[in-house]
Amino acid sequence: MISKSKTVLATVLMAGTLIACGQGEATFDKAKIKADITNVLKTQDAAWNRGDIDAFMEDYWKSEELRFASAGNINRGWQATLDGYKTRYPDKATMGELSFTDLEIKVLSPKYAQVFGRWSLKREKDNPGGLFTLLFEKRGGKWLIVSDHTSSNSN
Repeated sequence: MISKSKTVLATVLMAGTLIACGQGEATFDKAKIKADITNVLKTQDAAWNRGDIDAFMEDYWKSEELRFASAGNINRGWQATLDGYKTRYPDKATMGELSFTDLEIKVLSPKYAQVFGRWSLKREKDNPGGLFTLLFEKRGGKWLIVSDHTSSNSN
């Protein structure tokens, strides 16, 4: 039989653990994380729209572990992703005007967030677009894209 003092001790420890877990979740500000990531996407949008792919890529993780999936292919690495963008979009006319819409930012932890959204390009002869899913990780105090899965409406 369990003594009354052990039951009380167990109850106090459980309550303390639950309080600590609840406080752990409260130690990060989801609204601030969402705002920070929204600002990253605005910075990317502005870089793209001035024709600056190099600046657009500053918010991707500069690592060979970066994952970029599009058009049924998976590329690994920051440089491969940059090279792919420059090949597909060699000039401002092919880049068009980028916009992101229907953003859903899900904060997973103080270090990770997932973003769903739509992308579209306004160009002289067409208006391609599609969906994207980004995984952001906070690295060195900065939110960086560590995985990008982008699809096209024409796929």
